[in-house]
Amino acid sequence: MFNTYTYPEFAYRPSPEQQAGEVKRHPVVIIGAGPIGMTQALDLAARGVASVILDDNNTVSIGSRAVCYAKRPLEIWDRLGLGEGYAARGIQWKVGKVFFRNDLAYQFDLLPEEHHKMPAMINLQQYYLEEELVKACDASPLIDLRWKHKLLALEQGEGEGEGDGVATLTVETPDGIFKMQADWVIAADGANSDTRRMVGADFTGHFFQDRFLIADVVISKTEFPTERWFWFDPPFHRNQSVLLHKECDNVWRIDFQLGWDADPTEEKKPEKVIPRIQAMLGPDVGFELEWVSVYQFACRRVDHLRHGRVLFVGDAAHQVSPFGARGANTGVQDCDNLGWKLAAVMRGDAPLALLDTYHEERAFAADDNLLNSTRSTDFITPKSRASLRLRNAVLELARTEPFARPLVNSGRLSTPTPYAHSSLNTPDA
Repeated sequence: MFNTYTYPEFAYRPSPEQQAGEVKRHPVVIIGAGPIGMTQALDLAARGVASVILDDNNTVSIGSRAVCYAKRPLEIWDRLGLGEGYAARGIQWKVGKVFFRNDLAYQFDLLPEEHHKMPAMINLQQYYLEEELVKACDASPLIDLRWKHKLLALEQGEGEGEGDGVATLTVETPDGIFKMQADWVIAADGANSDTRRMVGADFTGHFFQDRFLIADVVISKTEFPTERWFWFDPPFHRNQSVLLHKECDNVWRIDFQLGWDADPTEEKKPEKVIPRIQAMLGPDVGFELEWVSVYQFACRRVDHLRHGRVLFVGDAAHQVSPFGARGANTGVQDCDNLGWKLAAVMRGDAPLALLDTYHEERAFAADDNLLNSTRSTDFITPKSRASLRLRNAVLELARTEPFARPLVNSGRLSTPTPYAHSSLNTPDA
């Protein structure tokens, strides 16, 4: 059974400016009503800055997609009034276990201390996350969330004042095409960002050859604990890796490494997916498929996070492999960094140069994530016989030898990046 979740459809409404045939100038226009775009709008609204969000769709993300949310993003959402609700709704966890073949090789605790307000991690399907963000945006008088508004073109020009400028957007709706203007445009339209192409921003890095199968599986009865389990070379999926963790509503996320030559179309078919899952769970465990996807990931970053009046956040700015939950978590921290700086510049409390530190700090964070993500990928999918032998030796030794355990890498889980060398830092004796 696929897509047991009922996806909401949000109403398209023509804007007054389109109906009047006028070109209206807005303080901020955000492209993309995903988790990052809506978080950015809420952050700006908390600082008194109005924004318009444009999205070419009219529902939440299909499938669970991003599912692991770390402590720091939860703290940011808590500042915006959503953190406690997410923590209560999501599956909280902090323990991870790594298995080599059938044996436990290593385990970790992400938050050994007690009495933190936010948990180390929650697992929550992205559609649930987005539903609450939509409600929060709709409730804000400073946010105009517009569905079925597709950005077709973007042009930038200089304004009348020093350091001033304007972006002109051509937008398509069910009622036709119209133009609008913005002092600032924030691109939150994902890894395949059209905005990035429109401003000529380079997106450099590399793709990985391995493909992975994601299956969201409803299991009514299971003995798996609420922990992150990762297998290297398990007997039910030899010479590959498998990841398992729990979501809401008795849904379990299972990732199967498929290898270089896997056919994505074939691997998504139920007759291919079901036997893999049955072999993992055992012949007596019943389950239903909720969502299946095959992905090939990349580690890439935009050349500069600011292009004139356009600022990039989230996957539009950087893309990492999913191991370590560094994608959406990093994007939320982009919003937290950009929001106060853009608000200060717009109020006239800071010079335009403050926005250069957004690139400086968040590009540094992106590069840190790319490094960790690439290292995780290389450990999970060795590229040579020597690398495979080294990895297997580490996993064997980790069972009994403490020195080997820090070398085990099934995905370094998302943590905040310290801005140790930011130009905003001042000497402190």
